[in-house]
Amino acid sequence: MRGQLRYLLSFPFLVCLLLLIVNDFFLKTAFHNVLTGKLSDFCGLFIFAVFWSVVFPRYRLWVFVSTALLFIYWKSAHASPVIGLVSDYVFKINRTIDPTDLIALSMLLLAWRFLENGPVFFITNSLVRQLSAFFIALVTVFSFCATSQQRYVQSFDQPQYLLFKSDAPADSGANTKPFEYYQFDSLLVVKVNELYTTRRPVADDDYDKNVTLKDLDREILAGNPAISLPAPGKITSLTINAGQEQHAVRFNGGRLDGKFISTRAGKVVIEGFYKKGIPDSTWTFRDITSKEITKQTFINGERTEVKRFEGTKLLSAETINTRADRKLHKAVQIGLLVLCMAATIFLLIRNYRKTFPARLELRPIGKWLLCLVSPFVIWLLYFGIGVLLNDFTADIFETMATIMFMFSVTCPLMFVAVFWIRLRQPVDPLLYCLLFALAGSIWAAFRTLTVLSIN
Repeated sequence: MRGQLRYLLSFPFLVCLLLLIVNDFFLKTAFHNVLTGKLSDFCGLFIFAVFWSVVFPRYRLWVFVSTALLFIYWKSAHASPVIGLVSDYVFKINRTIDPTDLIALSMLLLAWRFLENGPVFFITNSLVRQLSAFFIALVTVFSFCATSQQRYVQSFDQPQYLLFKSDAPADSGANTKPFEYYQFDSLLVVKVNELYTTRRPVADDDYDKNVTLKDLDREILAGNPAISLPAPGKITSLTINAGQEQHAVRFNGGRLDGKFISTRAGKVVIEGFYKKGIPDSTWTFRDITSKEITKQTFINGERTEVKRFEGTKLLSAETINTRADRKLHKAVQIGLLVLCMAATIFLLIRNYRKTFPARLELRPIGKWLLCLVSPFVIWLLYFGIGVLLNDFTADIFETMATIMFMFSVTCPLMFVAVFWIRLRQPVDPLLYCLLFALAGSIWAAFRTLTVLSIN
């Protein structure tokens, strides 16, 4: 097997592995379209078949046949019970059933041809080549575990009703947590409590919710051919008995538009306005068991202010950042990080000029340990900066991907700094770690700013 690991260092394998990881962790978040979905299938099949052929070289044919059969099973509805069982008791898995994904099976032919021709090496040192191959093998196994898209739940603070035309009566037993159905003669009202999506929220804000709300009626309509939307401009006013509350709603076509009033025991508990299904203007929430009142102000569907009263006495007032505010703050953060990075570079240059040609003496084993341990120090500094700027993720797979990426990038850079540029003062290793951590933080902040601007 050790000799077979050379395939993992070939250019085609590394390109497909890099594309798979970048696509799953970055491109899908930013764009989330057909291309990003297909890219994972094509790259994933290639590296999966090649990797397991390297692990079991004598059973290459069986690896390829079983890979094709498993992929076909994975993309069919027959895999749903197994996926549901694993999602409930092990870890969340999600996949999209799309027959057109089967065209990715063509990558198995390329993978077979690749294994037949043999790899071309770019690393001549045998020890470095072997260590690199084992590292790539670990990254490959990680990519297999992390490639399944996590499902995200989008909930709504304000009630979300949709109006459809339907002659078939609603099934009362069909009410589930995500949806509730109410029949009014030939009209069907669907209440959406939450939605499951593979599109990772860019930020937990109202702008992201509004993106989901924009085409909510058409998404529900796409999965129900027996219903249709009322004509745009047709006004419909209804009173819906929603458990202990009665909701007075107004529809324009199939979307909420106009005043919304919720009453409980004859008292108004919620009062607000919708504009094309999106909350607008001022919303008032009353606690009937006390005198506490909460008022939320919306501009273009985004909360800008929250005030809490006890009777007429103001208890608190909070200003909420909109998407435009977030982008401005992120741009300012990038500017500050660039200034800190420039200051770190200045200190390193000053130390170099101040002591040249003298240098910090270290034993060879100390230099190697410094280069191998520094990437973890860099990640800790990067993580600390992310916490400080509120730009970090709790997703374990993304955290592991970041650690691997930073190690693969910063470890060679530390070798350059230690063996070629040479350290001049004892503080230089820390300054280099800080420099690379700041560079990573600038990259992460710029990526966040780009995603905020695209979505």
